[in-house]
Amino acid sequence: MLTKEEFTCLARKYMDTVFRVAMNYLKNKTDADDVTQNVLLKFYKSDVDFESEEHVKHWLIRVTLNECKNFLRFPWQKYASLEDYMETLQMPEPEHREMLNAVMALPTKYRMILYLYYYEGYATAEIAEFLQVPNGTVRTRIARGREQLKKILKEAE
Repeated sequence: MLTKEEFTCLARKYMDTVFRVAMNYLKNKTDADDVTQNVLLKFYKSDVDFESEEHVKHWLIRVTLNECKNFLRFPWQKYASLEDYMETLQMPEPEHREMLNAVMALPTKYRMILYLYYYEGYATAEIAEFLQVPNGTVRTRIARGREQLKKILKEAE
């Protein structure tokens, strides 16, 4: 069980990662905030004996993905405009905004894997464990996601 100081330190360190994973999955800032709050609350209440900081991060991402799936099960969920959120982002280059639009246009199964692989730097085996799918499925989805991303970017030109 974590002490209050350990929780505070780890929550500050990984809160942004939890939010980014939730935002990537849900495409809605408000919902991502809600999921982040739920995940951190579960983290605070958990009695898991974490072996390392990497174990903490892995646990947080796994719980975040589960919370996002649960969040979307509610029938009253509505999707807010991604453009509204993108207006609040500070992107130095127009290409970055174009790339974000292209990535967010991908289906969730490709978008999440590409995010975890390229942005968070996880190996395919770790992603397979997070998503509870075979490692080969992760590699296939990375390849297919890249192909779809290329098509979307080509069409944008």
